[in-house]
Amino acid sequence: MLDQKTIQDYIRTIPDFPHEGILFRDVTTLFQDPRGFRLAVDQLLAPFVGQRIDKVTGLEARGFILGGAVAHQLSKGFVPIRKAGKLPGKTIAQPYELEYGHATMEIHDDALQPGETVLMVDDLLATGGTAEAGIKLIEQLGAEVMGTAFVVDLPDLGGRAKLEAMGMSVHALCQYGGL
Repeated sequence: MLDQKTIQDYIRTIPDFPHEGILFRDVTTLFQDPRGFRLAVDQLLAPFVGQRIDKVTGLEARGFILGGAVAHQLSKGFVPIRKAGKLPGKTIAQPYELEYGHATMEIHDDALQPGETVLMVDDLLATGGTAEAGIKLIEQLGAEVMGTAFVVDLPDLGGRAKLEAMGMSVHALCQYGGL
């Protein structure tokens, strides 16, 4: 009989991490299972097959794992969007708000060309701050985000609404309510 597991079946929930009252959605259990990982990559790229995609970007850090695999499947280049100070060479930066402070994301200033279409991938969409910063960096380089793809969406935290208000297409493999 075929394995009928869903993406959620591969994701471990860890209560009270990183703070009491938080239910942490741990995708590392998804990554370590070959069927689960393959299922996630296939489902992340499925809505975008046949569309023009020049590059795939991934947001630090788990977005590198997923984005790299999606780029490989699509035979496209991969571009990492990293936390400040992690990329060598010339970069552009975009600050953003976190629920607990401020942070900055960076991309190499020559990573994308004007007019290129980009699929942005990450593991989780919560408040949308990191994704918004990534989109702004891509757009600063003159490229266009043709879609965003996430394994987990926490819609109660507002990220999906934020990205959709920016005109972004948001594809998520599963949703969880609450924190």
